Amino acid sequence: FRKAQEEKKKVVLAGCVPQAQPRQDYLKGLSIIGVQQIDRVVEVVEETIKGHSVRLLGQKKDKGKRLGGARLDLPKIRRNPLIEIISINTGCLNACTYCKTKHARGDLASYPIEELVDRAKQSFQEGVCEIWLTSEDTGAYGRDIGTDLPTLLWKLVEAIPEGAMLRLGMTNPPYILEHLEEMAKILNHPRVYAFLHIPVQSASDSVLMDMKREYCVADFKQVVDFLKEKVPGITIATDIICGFPGETDEDFQETMKLVEQYRFPSLFINQFYPRPGTPAAKMHQVPAAVKKQRTKDLSQLFHSYNPYDHKVGERQRVLVTEESFDSNYYVAHNPFYEQVLVPKDPQLMGKMVEVKIYEAGKHFMKGQPVSDAKVYTASITRPLAKGEVSGLTEEFRCTPQNGTNWTARPSAEIPVKTPLSSWMTLQLPWQQGGGGLKILSVSLALLAVLVVFYCRGTKTEL
Repeated sequence: FRKAQEEKKKVVLAGCVPQAQPRQDYLKGLSIIGVQQIDRVVEVVEETIKGHSVRLLGQKKDKGKRLGGARLDLPKIRRNPLIEIISINTGCLNACTYCKTKHARGDLASYPIEELVDRAKQSFQEGVCEIWLTSEDTGAYGRDIGTDLPTLLWKLVEAIPEGAMLRLGMTNPPYILEHLEEMAKILNHPRVYAFLHIPVQSASDSVLMDMKREYCVADFKQVVDFLKEKVPGITIATDIICGFPGETDEDFQETMKLVEQYRFPSLFINQFYPRPGTPAAKMHQVPAAVKKQRTKDLSQLFHSYNPYDHKVGERQRVLVTEESFDSNYYVAHNPFYEQVLVPKDPQLMGKMVEVKIYEAGKHFMKGQPVSDAKVYTASITRPLAKGEVSGLTEEFRCTPQNGTNWTARPSAEIPVKTPLSSWMTLQLPWQQGGGGLKILSVSLALLAVLVVFYCRGTKTEL
């Protein structure tokens, strides 16, 4: 953003870091949107364009109880019209010594089940064929509102149409231990990916204690072993931090042994970085060269095995949802959320099809649709066009002809609870001329980026 400032661009910052440290020198004079104020992005953009500095960092409460965050029924632009990302809760129950998430997002605040199910149903009505649930800790869902994750998931499964899929997000070991039986049943459901992201961070109990992770290595192994037995073929992804303060060579070797034992197909390796203001930043640090070497050693171990070689020749059912980075293939996922590259045939996009695996790499497989395979249309309706706003009625979408002036009204399903300055009371582009069009376009684009950042940022811990 320094470059943007040098070019006289207007800057709006959002996320955990400015929320947790709003008084940092580099934030002076900038507009900031707090993690619970994302629904006011249009208001902030308008004021910033006018030259004002706006800071919305407060927490939202209802009758003294902290609310989860931005409303789920807000209009947004999906990065991929086929994939809906839903945050099921905000905040966290843990207080990990290396993390600023708790400081920025506060305690756990879960969205009600009915709101989450309604959002999922609306997404399917807009052509979505895959839903990702995200959270700082999926497993902790509902502990603040008298429910739990399995209860939510069974309700969501009822709303998923045939051919569409649900992917679960990250869960820490302590909060899934008591739900293992139910979670195994859910992960075996044909419309739920047999995939779970369970961060271990270290295989040393002493390091985990210093991290205040609230579990031991035996707990992690119990979760993984149980799910691998009850959900054959399940993909377990995990995170590891190399060089946490106080980590000895013996501690690190325990982590290496754990990776060697389970050969995780998806492993997020992080070299420890002391975030200012966290307890871990004040601990005795491991030398930088040692952290770097441990990160390298773990990376080499991870790349020494190929998790998909034994799957060459298999026939797999895959859901095609996006284009590969090199634009040479379409990207699909099999029931275990393993990446399968398929031919770039437009008729396959958004479809579920059976393929035969003919090649395997470290992070993917390649599949060719079989001649006798049935192609299922996962979406129950036409997906929104790329860049089209989700959650708006046709009345709102359509521009009136002949310059007619009228005020757009949101869907009756979207309760208007926000003040006059919110997005719902903005005049539409044809009411404001070119300037209004520019403001609204910039605001919607920024809203889309922030929603994706806000939701996907929970994939790994901060």
